[in-house]
Amino acid sequence: MERSCCAVIVAAGGSTRMGCPKQTLVLEGVPVIAWTLRAFEEAGSVSSIVLVIREEDKAAMEDMVARYGISKPVFFAAGGRERQLSVYHGLLAVPSDAEYVAVHDGARLLVTPEEIDMVINAAGPEMGTALAVCVKDTIKEVDAEGIVVSTPARETLRAVQTPQVFPFARFLGEMEQAVAEERYYTDDCQLWEHAGLPVRLCEGSYENLKLTTPEDRLMAEAILRKRGKRL
Repeated sequence: MERSCCAVIVAAGGSTRMGCPKQTLVLEGVPVIAWTLRAFEEAGSVSSIVLVIREEDKAAMEDMVARYGISKPVFFAAGGRERQLSVYHGLLAVPSDAEYVAVHDGARLLVTPEEIDMVINAAGPEMGTALAVCVKDTIKEVDAEGIVVSTPARETLRAVQTPQVFPFARFLGEMEQAVAEERYYTDDCQLWEHAGLPVRLCEGSYENLKLTTPEDRLMAEAILRKRGKRL
């Protein structure tokens, strides 16, 4: 049965490590956020989009939505001082009839429509989902002085990506409670886990990288050239 899922794309960061806002950075002739939007436009399981942005970027983002042929309903929300508050603001703009919400980092421009559909369709009434990949390197847990405390078994570790998908009404309620209690998490799955609810990790791709440093830009451009897609 077809489900209603709204994508909340977070694109409100200042991107100090990149030297300029990531969302408007141009890769292969197209702004980063436009690549991201097109992936969600082409994903059949996504019915609408909320774009969480800086207030000063709204006119440029509205132009981008029109220029790159985004036909799904797009709503805008203002970013917050923390990523979690940006997600919260985005949730408040989600249409009330949405059954599920897929939270995505706007700087993950290389996610594919197929990956989006897969992770959304794997979610359930109490089941959160997220894309993830196996960890390649050995991970060390260290103390405050950099001394190794433990070495977790690599086969039990995953690097979690986005989208992260949850039943909308329940996730909004959990987020409202976390914000009221000033509980902040580094990703949205942690909030779901805190509520004692399960998260299923779906196999992602190492290409679904998040633009964070200038080196990431070089990798993303190489992947885009390999794919040969034009917008």
